[in-house]
Amino acid sequence: MKWFALKIIFLSALAMFVSYSLGEGAPRSETNWRIQKVMAPFPQDTTMRIAVVGDTGTGERAYEPGFSAVQKAMRDKMPGVLLHLGDFVYQPEPFPDSCPDRYIEEIKKTLVTPYPQRLFVAGDNDLPPKISKPKASGCWDKIDPLDSGFDSSPENIPQPRAFEGTRVVDNALIGIIHHYPWQDPTPWLQPRIEEARANGLWVILAVHEPAVTTAWYLDKRDTVLKQLNALNPDLVLAGNQHSYERFHPMNAEGTVFKSKSGKYQSGDGAMHIVSGGGGATFKPFADMQKNEKRTAPKDVFDALAKRALMNHFITLDVSRDVLKGTVWRVCVQDDLDDKWNPRWKARKKFWNNITLECDGKAEGVTVYEEFEIKAKTRKPYSLFPEILEPEH
Repeated sequence: MKWFALKIIFLSALAMFVSYSLGEGAPRSETNWRIQKVMAPFPQDTTMRIAVVGDTGTGERAYEPGFSAVQKAMRDKMPGVLLHLGDFVYQPEPFPDSCPDRYIEEIKKTLVTPYPQRLFVAGDNDLPPKISKPKASGCWDKIDPLDSGFDSSPENIPQPRAFEGTRVVDNALIGIIHHYPWQDPTPWLQPRIEEARANGLWVILAVHEPAVTTAWYLDKRDTVLKQLNALNPDLVLAGNQHSYERFHPMNAEGTVFKSKSGKYQSGDGAMHIVSGGGGATFKPFADMQKNEKRTAPKDVFDALAKRALMNHFITLDVSRDVLKGTVWRVCVQDDLDDKWNPRWKARKKFWNNITLECDGKAEGVTVYEEFEIKAKTRKPYSLFPEILEPEH
């Protein structure tokens, strides 16, 4: 009887252990046990700051006071990563024979040395000159080695072209896409995004020429825009247009998710941002120029959240559950006695009716706007549930 009783006790204890291990214990409504669940594997519980800037344009055709002010303001925010959206150099003459070392030294001093990690997008003004772009600098061969490079990938999967790739930075996968010429990145990029999503990472894509813009409209809704949105990134960053634009998130089916507060939910769609105010002269939006051919259609304007002509940069504070963006307006005192003018083709008559964002504002760096994307709640699971005190 003694051994039989011990056997019964042992088997009962074993049954209870297995029951709780499988999460199949007595119904919680009857016992009022509360079980502490364990979250699924997820990225680091840290925050990484990424500075984003485009069209800085070292060189004689840029707006040097704006460039200098933006660089200083970016450094003051102490980001761990710099993401440059292209157009580093604006050469003054067509078909330049070489890329002067003075441009590269300036880039090293302002856009390389201050930042521990750097990811660079090739702009059309950085590539070799051609008939359609005679003033392209041809400096990319010297600029490209200055960034931090891409993560390696197995050789048995589709590979990106030159100047393309991905890099995991803390809680985010950053994908760099080359635009010249455009080629659908889905074959090589989608597997990487799927892996990043499985690991709970944010997905940020960067390309020089925007898929959607009201600045100088080219219809890419059925090509570039559709292909990028189908990859379901959280954020798509572009430069090229010398202005700032942010669009509400949109999915591959064209649905737009609007928010007056600038707060969104991950998975709703891709938020597209054009950031080309790092030092290039401002070019008015096509509708401001009364250029009907390049004015965006109504559905594009309907998806637009904000836009401005201003020197600026963006900081992205990327944590495990929140991707927060801050757009910093950089206002420079316009000295009428110097040779610099922030306006592209400043003598054009359309400027008489166009206001720059910094007109009437004090010199300095201030917040233009903020936006936020929150991760959706992840389903928890139990490995070894911690049984807490019963509720009474």
